[in-house]
Amino acid sequence: MTARVVRTLLALTACLLAAAALGAAEASAADPACPDSVVAPSAIVIEVSTGEVACARDADERRSVASTTKLMTALLALERAELSDVFTAARYYPPPIESQIGLEPGERMAVRDLMRGLLVESANDAAVTLAEGVAGSRRAFVRAMNRRAAELRLENTRYANPIGLDEQGNFSSARDLVRLAVILRTNRFFRTTVDRPSVNLISGNRPRRFANRNTLVNEYRWINGVKSGHTRQAGYVLVGSGRDDSRGIQLVSAVLGTPSPATRNAATLALLRFGFKRFRRLPVVRRGQVLERVPIRYRRGAELTLVAGRGVLRVVRRGQRPDVTHRVVGRPDDVSGPIVAGQSFGAVEVLQDGRVVGRVPLVAASSVPAADFEQKAKAWFTGPLPILLAFAALAGTFLVGRQLSRSLRDGRRTGDEPRAA
Repeated sequence: MTARVVRTLLALTACLLAAAALGAAEASAADPACPDSVVAPSAIVIEVSTGEVACARDADERRSVASTTKLMTALLALERAELSDVFTAARYYPPPIESQIGLEPGERMAVRDLMRGLLVESANDAAVTLAEGVAGSRRAFVRAMNRRAAELRLENTRYANPIGLDEQGNFSSARDLVRLAVILRTNRFFRTTVDRPSVNLISGNRPRRFANRNTLVNEYRWINGVKSGHTRQAGYVLVGSGRDDSRGIQLVSAVLGTPSPATRNAATLALLRFGFKRFRRLPVVRRGQVLERVPIRYRRGAELTLVAGRGVLRVVRRGQRPDVTHRVVGRPDDVSGPIVAGQSFGAVEVLQDGRVVGRVPLVAASSVPAADFEQKAKAWFTGPLPILLAFAALAGTFLVGRQLSRSLRDGRRTGDEPRAA
């Protein structure tokens, strides 16, 4: 897939998801409170398919976010470069205390491996190399980061570097971080990378292997991302994600400003477990469900049954009456053979809170052969047009006969008149 196609798909998805999450952000005053077990100054957890907030605490507070800054670095790299592109290592010499993949001067590495180092090892040298490779310079890349944040309406986010080092003007919020993570998770490479316990980097001067700094991915199979971070000013930060396969529910969370990795992990687990209890998944449309019947042309009284081509399940909050409905669009007034079972005739739109959130084909439940000459002739002769023509012919015959009769009577009367003397 080309970078242009990826950009288009990500941009479209981003707009839709950001719009959905924006509604939640505007209603932040009504966000449910998080339980006391979530020990974090700022926290939030949302359900991905709806953008609905399960709970939040000071989710719009601007805070230092450490290496979760790299989520925007990753987004721009995915939008503006191919994974197969090769970049030369930037002139960046981090101290040993910084996370890095150990790029050597002049070393060339594929974007795919730089991204793995960025997301799993949280490597600062990979972040700078991606920034310069994508935009030409760190300064230009930071400008692009801030433009993208504005486009995505991340109103409490500002970037000063592509790494996440403590610097004035580099901040975000818990709500903005989960919105950004939801957008990134639409990309398969990102989604699978952040779910790995470790990664192997095979390009560059030598092979490398790194364990995921988000240790929850290694410890819990249902945890599937996303990104950790830590600086003195930010404390311990984690954008987490988890999926309950038994319920079919995907959540994304964020905790900011926690005092230790253990507290950060415990708060994330508490958030996600709390979120799973807040939602349930309901069948809105079942595969094969009869939704319409339409007349079959040339077969008087016969109808074609139209059914849902596949099922639709939607996630709703527990304890609330779900506002989920469906409607049929594009249904034909009638149909004629030949028709193959499964052939599409219109669609079923699924609406949640008045917004279209899904669309499935409306298909024929059975096959219908083409009508033969006898069926067409019978349908024609018993249809309204022949009857109308016959009526018109009878009416015309009656009017002509009446006119002739009147003319004959008039002629007889004229012939009987006496002649003048």
